[in-house]
Amino acid sequence: MSPKISKMMDIATKTKQTPSTKIAAARQKVNRLLMLKKLTVQDIADLDQMERDYLEETATQQLRGLTGEARDSFIEKMEAIIPISTKNQIWEYNQTVISNAISKFIGKHGCMPSKTLIAEETGLSRQTVVKHVKEYQTHPEHLAAVQQFKFMAPNVLASVFKSAINGDTKAARLYLEMVGAISKQQPGMVVNEQNNYIQVNNTILSQENLRALTAEQLNQIEHIITGGQGK
Repeated sequence: MSPKISKMMDIATKTKQTPSTKIAAARQKVNRLLMLKKLTVQDIADLDQMERDYLEETATQQLRGLTGEARDSFIEKMEAIIPISTKNQIWEYNQTVISNAISKFIGKHGCMPSKTLIAEETGLSRQTVVKHVKEYQTHPEHLAAVQQFKFMAPNVLASVFKSAINGDTKAARLYLEMVGAISKQQPGMVVNEQNNYIQVNNTILSQENLRALTAEQLNQIEHIITGGQGK
């Protein structure tokens, strides 16, 4: 027995109705609602908490069993009464299964799958796949995820800096790019990167001498390249 059904039985007992009678009445009421073409807030305004819980549980079970256009139709029917948190969960589910399907296909075939193939793999409708891929960049959940990655940027920068200190020339160049040093070169300055060294004008920074530099000396090199900008 699910927790919500158990809760419904407790409520029925407190209201001096037999649990089976109260649950049967709630089931009948919810089933009538689910037969409507589209539900509105007014349709559920007179539901008590037990009936709302039963509606939520029944709708969730039905949604899990639907795919493709049938799933779309059910979500559209319930849209007006679906809480924002549940809508976000639906979006996260779509994001996860679409991303996994694309990664799996590229890993196996080496090319991007069509929207139709993604729909077949995920059980979503092609319309949902097209809409999600088109609009995901502006969805609040995606923007929140991007912010989380930005929040971790200083940790990545610190890791790159540590590798640069240890003599990794590629990490050194990446670090200088990340802090804007290379993009802010002084007029006439030339920065070249080879496999094992970085050349700034006539000065060569190899893995060996980069490894010998201190953090303060690396900061001084950055200051020279940027011409003191941002200080």
